[in-house]
Amino acid sequence: MSSDNATFRMTPLERRASFSLAFIFALRMLGLFLVMPVFSLEATKLPGGDNPAWVGFAMGIYGLTQGVLQLPYGMASDHMGRKKVIVFGLVVFAFGSLVAASANTVTELMLGRALQGAGAVSAAVSALLADQTRDQVRTKAMALIGASIGLMFALSLVASSAITAAIGFSGLFVLTCVLAVVGIVVVLFWTPPEPLHRATGPSPSVLSLLQQPVLARLFFGVFVLHAVQLAMWMAIPQLLVRAGWIKESHWQIYLPALLGSFVIMGGLLRLERIGYQRQLFLMAVSLFAVAQLGFFEQIQNPSAQVLGVCLFVFFIGFNILEATQPSRVSQLAPANGRGTAMGIYNTLQSLGLFTGGALGGWIIKTGGANALFLSCFIAALVWLFILILDWQQSRV
Repeated sequence: MSSDNATFRMTPLERRASFSLAFIFALRMLGLFLVMPVFSLEATKLPGGDNPAWVGFAMGIYGLTQGVLQLPYGMASDHMGRKKVIVFGLVVFAFGSLVAASANTVTELMLGRALQGAGAVSAAVSALLADQTRDQVRTKAMALIGASIGLMFALSLVASSAITAAIGFSGLFVLTCVLAVVGIVVVLFWTPPEPLHRATGPSPSVLSLLQQPVLARLFFGVFVLHAVQLAMWMAIPQLLVRAGWIKESHWQIYLPALLGSFVIMGGLLRLERIGYQRQLFLMAVSLFAVAQLGFFEQIQNPSAQVLGVCLFVFFIGFNILEATQPSRVSQLAPANGRGTAMGIYNTLQSLGLFTGGALGGWIIKTGGANALFLSCFIAALVWLFILILDWQQSRV
């Protein structure tokens, strides 16, 4: 084996760190994703559920509280240690799940979702992964997390309706509590110990990180990515129903699109290793934007097959961006400020989720699905324009 190939291979410790932390992400995201496919349908059965904007707010408030707390959690992990912060956040998430499980109104459900979001451990988990992996393999490690999130999303699409039928909507939240407890066990007994010697010295300020143009573009990008992701899910289930597919069968559209996108993503990520990182990034954002146009075109006369193709295109772009963006942030941030940088990144990610849920519900209420997907396309187009303009300026 050549030395170059060895450089890009994970060590046993890096594999253990990557798989254990990906597993923590997977357990937590499964708990969240199990709710997503049925949330907009099941919440309407509760008092207050006749208002789409209120339901969207309840769905997205998770992102608001997570967005508010990601940065403090990330900064705390720089000073107190990653594992302590992760365990604390998972405890809060578990408690919020129990509150949501006992909700009798949309308002009470909103409170539980807000507490779930308060368990904002993404920044600390990402920072710990960055601490335990080299730059050469970090995108691969982040891709494992992205793949685990995608697989949990696929599993939730397959199992959500069946589980809801078996244990009820509140039972889904009890299950998320159990998954959070399992995550705590994984942190304590499987994840490798934190490095004994982390970078020392004063951590960079939030403002200094925001003033770095490349980081700022990554922060903006993750906001758009997740705002659009959640907003579009306010309309896609209804489009599939109009296309003649009952909600219990939606997984037959989602799953092939998602799994197929992983195959394509695995091949495309090799472009980053041979020096085409920027081209890969632009292509992913372009696919992300094109998918929104496809959804827009399907509003009048939806076809499940065409919607499946649009989802396939969306998932390719989304999964590539989920793997490459956090890896790039961890590489650009100073070692003693990774928790802070990932805190900013995950704050914008969470605020994107909140904005997508809250604003998406309001747009559907006032302008319908046409306005929703057009807004999503414009947001993706602005992102793409900023990236192209930056590329042109850097080549002058």
